[in-house]
Amino acid sequence: MTTRKRVLSGMRPTGRLHLGNLHGALDNWIELQERYECFFFVADWHALTTDYASPGQIRQNTWDMVLDWLAAGLDPKKCTLFVQSDVKEHAELYLLLGMITPLAWLERNPTYKDQQQQLEVKDLSTYGFLGYPVLQAADIIIYRANGVPVGKDQLPHVELTREIARRFNFMYEKEIFPIPDPVLTEVPVLPGLDGRKMSKSYGNCIYITEAEGSIQEKILKMMTDPARVRRSDAGDPEKCPVFDYHKLYSLRDEIGHVGQGCRTAGIGCVDCKKILIGNVLKKLGPVREKRLQLERNPQEVKDAIREGNETASREVRMTMEGVRAAVGLGHSMFQM
Repeated sequence: MTTRKRVLSGMRPTGRLHLGNLHGALDNWIELQERYECFFFVADWHALTTDYASPGQIRQNTWDMVLDWLAAGLDPKKCTLFVQSDVKEHAELYLLLGMITPLAWLERNPTYKDQQQQLEVKDLSTYGFLGYPVLQAADIIIYRANGVPVGKDQLPHVELTREIARRFNFMYEKEIFPIPDPVLTEVPVLPGLDGRKMSKSYGNCIYITEAEGSIQEKILKMMTDPARVRRSDAGDPEKCPVFDYHKLYSLRDEIGHVGQGCRTAGIGCVDCKKILIGNVLKKLGPVREKRLQLERNPQEVKDAIREGNETASREVRMTMEGVRAAVGLGHSMFQM
């Protein structure tokens, strides 16, 4: 019997998921659960690194996100789903790793300054924000994960986790943590309705469990190639956000048809969008129905997370016994 390798990944709870979330991460998770021993978690403590001043929506956002996970195809029988803050050992390991992580490693993190600039309306000059990569490392290595599914832009985060794990093993002369490898995934670029990156902050999202009428209305209003001012104007499908969606949702013949029709003005933008609408609704219909079913039976969702929390807790207890022993903690002389 071959033991499957273990992978771990998490998402910040931002509420209902949009198509960017689906194709950027969730579809990959659903595929990975068939080949790996998978641990997927709600990164609610990570949400506090940027939203510490307004945490009121975290609970509802967690619920909505988990519902969408299950509706899209994550199966609690095939993977472990849990909530980060329900497994307190994450915080303990975060504390211990923080003792050995050089400050310079965190300051050189390429996303540290980038996110400060992108989220300049928030005060991110906090210890929690600077140190979140250490919490991220704790999340991964506490499960002795072999791999972390990421896109190329996230490789620096995995490398920092690898450096922290190596440093711990070296300092305490014990191979407590396997060194995790990145599991590179191709992340398709899916623009929002206005052509920019799909983001809730831009208000340009299509949600995976959105009502059919709303999806249809949004796609009909979606930005197209700006060069096609009139129906008779030829366009360039590679400059049209709608064509990016066709690549994910339409059959090969349909992609060829709308691409050629755009270049020759043989098809209008409305007709092109109507083809896409049918394909998107066909793909998302079962997801929306599954979500409605879960909303009618919330205990099924609660049971999945409760069981996942229990599985995660068993795993981290074993890890932390070795960690405490390595750093000289956990065996108090006053308990003898």
